[in-house]
Amino acid sequence: MDPKKEIEKLKKIIERHNYCYYLLNHPEISDPEFDALLKKLELLEARHPEFISSDSPTQRVGGTAAPEFKAHVHSKPMLSLDNVFSFEALDAWWERIQKSLKGEKVELVVEPKMDGVSLAIIYEKGLLKTAATRGDSSVGEDVTANGRTLQSIPLKLYADKAPQRFECRGEVYLFKKDFEELNKQLEKSGEKIFVNPRNSASGALRQKDPAITAKRHLRFVAHSIGEISAEISYKSHSQFLEICKKFHIATPLDIPLCHSPREVQKIYEDWEKKRESLPYEIDGLVIKVNSIEQQKALGFTAKSPRWAVAYKFMAHQAESELLNAEFSVGRTGVITPVAKIKPVSCGGVTIASVTLHNFNEVKRLGVKIGDRVLIERAGDVIPKIIRKVKESPQGKEILPPPQCPSCGSEIMHDEEDGVAYRCLNSSCPAQFERSLLHYASRDAMDIEGLGEAVIEQLLQKKLVNNIADLYSLKKENLLTCKLFADKKAEKLLREIEESKKRNLSKLLFGLGIPHVGSKIARILAERFSTLENLMKESVESLMKIQELGPIISESLYQFFKRKENQDLMCRLKEAAINFKEPKRTSKGSQLSGKSVLFTGELESMNRSQAEAFVTELGGNAVSAISKKTDYLVCGKDPGSKLEKAKKLGVKILTEEEFIGLKGGEPW
Repeated sequence: MDPKKEIEKLKKIIERHNYCYYLLNHPEISDPEFDALLKKLELLEARHPEFISSDSPTQRVGGTAAPEFKAHVHSKPMLSLDNVFSFEALDAWWERIQKSLKGEKVELVVEPKMDGVSLAIIYEKGLLKTAATRGDSSVGEDVTANGRTLQSIPLKLYADKAPQRFECRGEVYLFKKDFEELNKQLEKSGEKIFVNPRNSASGALRQKDPAITAKRHLRFVAHSIGEISAEISYKSHSQFLEICKKFHIATPLDIPLCHSPREVQKIYEDWEKKRESLPYEIDGLVIKVNSIEQQKALGFTAKSPRWAVAYKFMAHQAESELLNAEFSVGRTGVITPVAKIKPVSCGGVTIASVTLHNFNEVKRLGVKIGDRVLIERAGDVIPKIIRKVKESPQGKEILPPPQCPSCGSEIMHDEEDGVAYRCLNSSCPAQFERSLLHYASRDAMDIEGLGEAVIEQLLQKKLVNNIADLYSLKKENLLTCKLFADKKAEKLLREIEESKKRNLSKLLFGLGIPHVGSKIARILAERFSTLENLMKESVESLMKIQELGPIISESLYQFFKRKENQDLMCRLKEAAINFKEPKRTSKGSQLSGKSVLFTGELESMNRSQAEAFVTELGGNAVSAISKKTDYLVCGKDPGSKLEKAKKLGVKILTEEEFIGLKGGEPW
C-alpha cells in the first residue's frame, strides 16, 4: 500500500478506537492491541517523515518543556457557577428564572458536575490551536503542549467541513483508579502525594514537561460554549453537545432534559445514590437552561451566568473518637492544633487527622481528648469537626503548648489578632521548612522539583540553613540524598539557576514577609523598581502608599531592619538574584499612574477583566476609596463607595466613559 494512504488509514483507525474508549466508554480492542497500532504508525512515520502531520496521534507529546506558561486572554470570561445546597434553594432559583422569562416554557439540561479543573480548547480550521486554563476567568495560562497529550481531546475536529473557529470549555479530571495508582508511584519515589483527584489534575495540567502530563491519564469532558464562528448553528445547549460528539469531543454520557425542579430532584437523588460507585469524582449536578435564546435573555452577573446553577451534594459526615491532639507550626510561626482521630472512612477517604483551626475554635466546639465527635468532609475541603457527639468522663482539655513543638522556644499569644499562638524564633526548623516550600512555590520563585520530600532531606543533611544556601548547592551535595540520581540533581540545579531571573515581585512574595501577599508584592515592586529602593523606606513613607496601611508598612520596615534579613539580601545579591521589576508600559493611556476603583456590576466586562486592563494601561486597580483615588468607575447598582467618592471629590466615571479612556477599543 502507498505509505501516505497507509498512514492516513492507521490514523483513522487509532482515532476510532480513541473515540470508543473515551467517548463511548466501550473499547473494542485491548490496550496492547492499541499500543501495537500506535507503534506501527510511529515506524511508518519514521520511515516517511514527509507524511507526518500535526494531527497525528504520535504528535501528542511535544519535545521540550516550556520554561513558563504564556498568558491567554479568553474570548469571553470563563465564569464560575452559583451553588445551591437544597431543594428549596433550587426552587427559588427556578422561580427567578420563571419571573425573568415571564412564564415562558423552560427546558433544563442536567449534567454531572465533574470534580476537576476547567480548560478551554480552541480549534482553528479544524486543528487544535490552543488549550488554556481558567485562570482568573479573564486571563488563563496557555497549556497547549499539555492539552495535546490528552487522548480525549482530538487534535483535529472530525467533520467534512471544519469551522473557522470552534471553542468549547470543559473539565479535566482523573479516574479514581488512575489517581490511586499515581499516589502509589509518588509515595514509592518519596514525593508528596496529592490530596484528591482534582488537586492531581490541576497539578498535571500545569506541568512544565508535557511528557509528565502524558503519563497522568487525564481526561477531558466538554460542558460549555466558547467562541464559535457563524457557520456552526445551534439553538440549544444540548444541540451544542451533539456537535461536540460529532467532532469526537467527549461530553457527559447521561444528559437528561426536564421541565421542573421536581424532575431535577429525582435525577439528583439517583446520582447521589450511585455517586460512590462512579469511576470518577462528582460533587453535584449542573442545571442549565437549554435554550440559547433564553440564556441570552437571562444574562450574567459579574461572577456567574443567571441561567445555570450547581446543585451540590451534601458533605460527607462520619463519627469517630478524638484520640489525641498534636500541634503543627506554620510558615509564620503560628501554632495550629490538629486532632488525631480513630481512622474512619468518610466519603471514600480514610481520615485520621482533622484540623481544629485555632484554640478559639477548640473552645467554641468544647471538644476534649476522649470525646466522640462528628467530622465532615466536603469535596477537597480539609476535614473538620462539626460538633461533639458524646462527652468522655475522663476528657482531657486541649490547651496551647508551653513551648514550640518544633524548636522548644517560648511561644507568644498574638495580641493583634487575638487568636494565634506564635513561635517567634525565626530559625525554627518547622517554620523554615514551610518558608522554603513557599519560596519555591509557583506564585513565588517557581522552582519545580523543590517539594516537601526534597526539602526534608536537604534539611536533614543540613545542606540548607537559609534561602540563600539553595544557590550554593552542588550536584555532589544533592547526590548524598536518597531521592537524587544524576539527572534529577541536574534538573533541580537548572531550576534553581532559572529562578534567579524571576521579577522582584516574585522574590518579595517568596520571602514570606508577614502580611505581604502577591498583590502587595507586585504593587511594591512596581512602585520602587528595585529591592534596594524599597529597603531604604521608612514606616512613614511606606504608609503614604494607598494599599499598605500601618500594619503592612510596619511589617515591611521591621523585616528589612533585622540584621539577619539584611545579611540574607546581601547573599542573594551575591548569588545574582534579580532585584529589579521591569517597567510597565502605559501605551500613552490616560490611566497611566492613576488609581482606579470599581463599584457596581459592569455590563461589558467582569471586574477581574477591567482591573487587568487598568494594570495593562499603567494604572493601579485599588480596593478601597480615599482622597488619593483618581477615578471611581460606576456600574449597575453601585455600593456605598459612590457616596464616599462624592464626599471626597473623586472623579466618577460611567462604564462608557471608562472605556473611552482606553480610546474606545473593544475589551
